[in-house]
Amino acid sequence: MGEIEKRLLQLGIELPEVPNPLGNYIPTNRVGNLVYTSGQGSRNIKGKVGGDLSIEEGYAAAREATLRCLACLKAELGTLDKVEKVFKVLGFIASAPGFTAQPTVLNGCSDLLVEVFGDRGRHARSAIGVSELPQGIAVEVEMLVQVRDE
Repeated sequence: MGEIEKRLLQLGIELPEVPNPLGNYIPTNRVGNLVYTSGQGSRNIKGKVGGDLSIEEGYAAAREATLRCLACLKAELGTLDKVEKVFKVLGFIASAPGFTAQPTVLNGCSDLLVEVFGDRGRHARSAIGVSELPQGIAVEVEMLVQVRDE
């Protein structure tokens, strides 16, 4: 078991199964030492933040989506120990009209990445409010990470 997997265990975090894609795409795409995840959603938390859902529920949805990204990365790399740096996160938050706290919601992703990877988990990011997401999910997250060469 790698160091990151041990850290997940200490935090009481279990990665979900790699989700089946909802269309004709792959969960990750790698070129050289960069891996980009396809958008992963909060399949268990649905609705619009600021309407059906509270900020706290949106935060939990961002965390869930991020765990799905990590599951995809682990499947691609074999171990999360190969992640050298989380480079960029892009989060889409299904938002009720007038809701503007998307950055607070996406902290569910960012806080998790720092808990798991420490400083390697600090990243640039964008948090974007949208009117709808696939299957009514609350949050979708995609990540770009730098990895150690084989």
